[in-house]
Amino acid sequence: MLRNHFETEHNLFRDAFRAFLDKEVVPHQEEWEEAGVVDRSVWRKAGEMGFLLPWAEEEYGGAGLKDFRYEQIMCEELAAINEPGFMIPLHSALCGPYIAEYGNAEQKARWLPGIIRGESILAVAMTEPSAGSDLAGMRTTAVDKGDHYVLNGSKVFISNGLLSDLVIVAAKTDPSNKHAMGLFVVERGMDGFERGRNLKKLGMKSQDTAELFFNNVKVPKENLLGDAKGGFFYLMNMLAQERLTNACGAVAGAEAALNATIDYVKERKAFDRPVAHFQNTRFKLAEMRTQIDVAQVFTDRCVMDHNQKKLTPEVAAEAKLFTTELLCKVVDEGVQLHGGWGYMWEYPICRMYANARIQRIFAGTSEIMKEIISRGMKL
Repeated sequence: MLRNHFETEHNLFRDAFRAFLDKEVVPHQEEWEEAGVVDRSVWRKAGEMGFLLPWAEEEYGGAGLKDFRYEQIMCEELAAINEPGFMIPLHSALCGPYIAEYGNAEQKARWLPGIIRGESILAVAMTEPSAGSDLAGMRTTAVDKGDHYVLNGSKVFISNGLLSDLVIVAAKTDPSNKHAMGLFVVERGMDGFERGRNLKKLGMKSQDTAELFFNNVKVPKENLLGDAKGGFFYLMNMLAQERLTNACGAVAGAEAALNATIDYVKERKAFDRPVAHFQNTRFKLAEMRTQIDVAQVFTDRCVMDHNQKKLTPEVAAEAKLFTTELLCKVVDEGVQLHGGWGYMWEYPICRMYANARIQRIFAGTSEIMKEIISRGMKL
């Protein structure tokens, strides 16, 4: 289906980013998958090309492109090559905005240039072993000691957990108020800040996902973002963009899985004819084509609404719910249509299947999305 919300400058940006991925990422994907982490040098190269925080002001080294369509393009192109480890969307669309939105002038001047250049890689630490989607249930604490806070606790499933140089950590700041929390920027090398092992996962094998531990970490007050008790609101305020980012990647991932499946069934034969000639195959592909087109139109509309600051948390939840559920359906159908070869890691559809499953869990599970949507319906 023809998409009409991109303009000439967006198409040029896509061409440049796609060329960058073809040169700097695709040749290294198997190597990164084996290592369980991408090479730091690719972050610096992305920064040199202007692909990190393109929305940031020029005074910090950004391009001032305050248009979420650029983030959408990068989500789509990364999904098209099935690269889950090089998490530019996490760095640029999820973490960077916390500093831009809630950081003061000194913090922006101190951190943003290095972030934009790819010298300081970002992560955000919310999830804990005993508290997943329930942010109010977190146990990590930050105690005010005058000129600094003392941070204690642990986080789990942190993307960029090993590579990150700056970690935005959510911690409770008032024991009497479960929603009182602050966002603290913990820097690589701070005493008491430790990283666990690179967690073994079903998919996303090139993504360094780790546990983080904070043992009496002294965090200067200069590293607190905004108000010490406003972190819960800050997190909630950013979740709509996070979920839209998920939706952009999910629908693009579904498109990539469909294309891989179409290529396979045209070549693979059964009973002396291509698998694509069987009615069941054609009907399955027709269903997927239709559902992906519907999801794409909805997601594109959400992007344009977000640009105008009109995207509500409920609609963002709808986008995340629908597209991630669809992604998992499409990759599952793709594996089935590949037959036994779909279960082999050497085939892209197998890796897509493994990478897709987490999409229905992180940034809020499908069940949490339904809860948000139903609350918006006053149920």
